Amino acid sequence: MFQRASRHADGDVIEVGAVPVRLTVSRRARRISLRVDRAKGEVLAIAPSLRRLGEAAAFAYERSGWIAERAPELKPPTRLAPGLALIVFGVPCRLGRSPGRASLEAEGWERGARLALGADDAAYARAIVQLLKREAKTWFAPRLAYHCAALGEPVPRLSIVDARTRWGSCSPGDARHAASIRLSWRLALAPTAVADYVAAHECAHLLHPHHGPAFWAETRRLVGDERPHRAWLRTHGPALHAIG
Repeated sequence: MFQRASRHADGDVIEVGAVPVRLTVSRRARRISLRVDRAKGEVLAIAPSLRRLGEAAAFAYERSGWIAERAPELKPPTRLAPGLALIVFGVPCRLGRSPGRASLEAEGWERGARLALGADDAAYARAIVQLLKREAKTWFAPRLAYHCAALGEPVPRLSIVDARTRWGSCSPGDARHAASIRLSWRLALAPTAVADYVAAHECAHLLHPHHGPAFWAETRRLVGDERPHRAWLRTHGPALHAIG
């Protein structure tokens, strides 16, 4: 029987064997559960309320064998640090740093952002994310225009965001609001065909705000068979979400 304890706080980390487990509260949860968060490289013990975190901790200790089996899946996040090699829209790049400057460097070009002298690692990472967001906006803007032309739809407002649970989202326009599409900057690190699939997927939502047969038919008309792209995101998406 689980113990009810209130001594735990949301975000506390307990040790189950040699594996750290983070206790977390999710108001959407209906029961105590365990989940591997591959993006953050940790196991989560999830409770539907703060007062049930003690039960979540007890459940984690009960399932120590399950947790130990998944320990090899847990990898630390990839920091955006100088010298890191990335593939940005199919182009090999390297992160650079010099006094007062963070840079994204490829053969034949370089993008830079100002850094305050003495800026810490977190400020450097934020500057690199801004550079990657700019690259993403430059790349995605013509792709959205292309797909919207095929759909006969006006090009929506484009935002590049730091999302960790969704690759993109679409808000179709109405009488009061213009249509908008939001895409994750981490798609810049995916194969270009996969990034373009997500762009087309969100454009198709301008006509079909659901995932029914008509929506998938429109998406396939834009980019062909979507299944290889979806499979790539399922397999490699956690590694992308672990960057930054």
